[in-house]
Amino acid sequence: MDEAGEEGTWRGVRPGLLTMRRLVLALWLGPVVLAAAVVPALLGAPVWSLPALAPLVLGAWGWRALGRNWRSWRYQERDDDLLISRGVLWRQLTVVPYGRMQLVEVTSGPLDRKFDLARVQLHTAAAASDATIPGLEPAEAERLRDRLTALGEARSAGL
Repeated sequence: MDEAGEEGTWRGVRPGLLTMRRLVLALWLGPVVLAAAVVPALLGAPVWSLPALAPLVLGAWGWRALGRNWRSWRYQERDDDLLISRGVLWRQLTVVPYGRMQLVEVTSGPLDRKFDLARVQLHTAAAASDATIPGLEPAEAERLRDRLTALGEARSAGL
């Protein structure tokens, strides 16, 4: 976003998030496909390797679905609130007013760090708040945390 609070500027998440999720998919389904294809052939019944096509098709579908899901994640900083949009089949738009934020966390697990990613988690008083932005560059996540914290403190002071 060029200007803080500029209306209409959406930011997406980093491509590393898609790469990481696709790698996890391949690591989970790869051994299943390999075992389903090779074991029957080694036992002398290559026709029974055909069930390996099911996890292979599932993997191809998952590969495409992960791409669509990754493209759906975006966020927008506005003057009074933060918008987070995600979802393909079930679109979800979360609006978090700055004055309602209680805690802004930046987390990065081992896999996130390997792909140079971080996640921003927003906590509000609402129990059902699901305001998370995954797949951010760590510097951007820290900048966002600092900005949201400052705006949250400024807005809550006026309540």
